[in-house]
Amino acid sequence: MSNTRPAPVSQGTEEPEYELWEPLDPDAAGVFRGVSSDDLAYRDRAREFVQTEVRPVIAGIWDRAEYPLDLARRLGELDLLRDGIEVPGFPEQSLLAASLTTMELSRGDGSIATIVGVQGGLALRSIALCGSDEQRDRWLEPLSRGTELGAFALTEPTHGSDSVSLETRADADGDHYVITGHKKWIGSGSVGQIAVVWARGGDGQVQGFLVPQDSPGYRASTIGGKVSLRGIWQARIELDGVRVPASARMPGARSFKDTARVLQATRLGVAWGALGQATAVYETAVHYAKQRVQFGRPLAASQIVQARLAEMLSQLTSLQSLLMQLTRAEERGELSGPAASLGKYTATRTARDMARNARDLLGGNGILLENRVARHFADIEALHTYEGTETVQALIIGRDITGVSAFA
Repeated sequence: MSNTRPAPVSQGTEEPEYELWEPLDPDAAGVFRGVSSDDLAYRDRAREFVQTEVRPVIAGIWDRAEYPLDLARRLGELDLLRDGIEVPGFPEQSLLAASLTTMELSRGDGSIATIVGVQGGLALRSIALCGSDEQRDRWLEPLSRGTELGAFALTEPTHGSDSVSLETRADADGDHYVITGHKKWIGSGSVGQIAVVWARGGDGQVQGFLVPQDSPGYRASTIGGKVSLRGIWQARIELDGVRVPASARMPGARSFKDTARVLQATRLGVAWGALGQATAVYETAVHYAKQRVQFGRPLAASQIVQARLAEMLSQLTSLQSLLMQLTRAEERGELSGPAASLGKYTATRTARDMARNARDLLGGNGILLENRVARHFADIEALHTYEGTETVQALIIGRDITGVSAFA
């Protein structure tokens, strides 16, 4: 093998177009070796969707802060919305297949993957786990197909990390419930058909209700001014005496423990989303380092650049190994809450650091939307926060380590 330096490259004054989207499939430890063809089929379908339908339009969508409802429907048509939920009439989708789908969609864009997280991971899963037979019959198929959009209305303006303390109320009134309160950061809460609203009942316990978004008293406004996840709309919601029939209550949602069941199931999905975004910034850094010429040679010929890429591959490989182990544990029914928190905690921290490194490696070009890294750099900040902040995850892990709760 030659150790000679590459010959100086002649450059003009016009910058070339960089090709930064080609998948590299980094798998230095063979973590994905042996994954079944059925599971890989979901990943490959998601990849084809990203490369052919997301890639050409995502920079513009992100710049204009549009909600791509056409892409949300396409996700349903391609059976990429279910997040592993079993739905009658649909083929089996394993947990690993759902995880690989989330990873691949996140590699394309954080907002696109969040659409699936809201629709399948939260709204669909809530109804599948906690809904009545009638509610499941009504909603599982259209939510899976993307013909109707659902929201998961838990977070409140004054209760984020302490969502267990939510104050929205659902008061029984004959054969109806009257729901009053406020919600914030609710994905699809201003553009969907149904919202899974979590509220405290007369017994003081948290309960779940299916609330049509066109109900009188349901007022939603899209949150503007975001610098992250600009391709999905989150809403502020005011529930001003919203009246729903008793049949709107989900019978399996009897306390916050049932809410937590939904959240724990999605926590690992968030970690896989972070892995997808980490993969995207690594790929972009590698492609750019090979194509960008400075001082008469590609950046890839610099020792410091190779050291940085090696560091990123090390981080990526460690993350792949961790998430695959946790996913296998979940498939066996052995994944604990603290282990799920460890996955989310580790994945978003790692992706955040890799995005910082990649953004810096691209220099000024790293802040351009067309060059991928800037979008992921911003979107990982949101991923780092939602489904439980870093601090909350650390306290869950710390309680498991010590046996002592440090929650206030």
